[in-house]
Amino acid sequence: MTEKTYFVHESSYVDEGAIVGKGTKIWHFSHIMRGAIIGENCTIGQSVTVENKAFVGNRVKIQNNVSVYGMVTIEDDVFLGPSMVFTNDLNPRALYPKHGEWVPTFVKRGCTIGANATILCGTTLGYWSFVGAGSVVTMNIPDYAIVAGNPARIVGYMCECGYKMRKIKYPITERTEYVCHKCNRIYEISEEGVRKNESKNA
Repeated sequence: MTEKTYFVHESSYVDEGAIVGKGTKIWHFSHIMRGAIIGENCTIGQSVTVENKAFVGNRVKIQNNVSVYGMVTIEDDVFLGPSMVFTNDLNPRALYPKHGEWVPTFVKRGCTIGANATILCGTTLGYWSFVGAGSVVTMNIPDYAIVAGNPARIVGYMCECGYKMRKIKYPITERTEYVCHKCNRIYEISEEGVRKNESKNA
């Protein structure tokens, strides 16, 4: 028998056929189902379910009472706050089950989803985006955007290091930048959205 390279609390279950990476810790009363994939060095909190066809990347932190349903993709370095909710069916009916015809959701690298937020399926949450606690996400979220409310709306932009950035507009060139006061990273707005200015951050 191959020795486990991850930790599972005695109250939790990892089904045969699930894949769990090295260094991951799975805490109390959680269930990792057959066909689920979890990367390395993740933390899986209490009462978490990861279903078949769900993908969780490396260094992901999943807090208590979260269900990661099939067709939800979680990239590396994502934080899922306690009791946040994913969905995978836009119009569920108990009498007319979809039998696996789920709608995918993508959570890009570095994203944070706050406690009790709800993410409607079919959405993509951008790189290093930030969803405020209790928000209801019904649309795609741009990279680095902070969203809050029901329905969630953009209220600012956040640096990779986790601090809200200050907007600077240059009237002569009509150029706009976002600057992090904590780490001094500089971001610029392009046609693709907010991006790090690699030349100024070098």
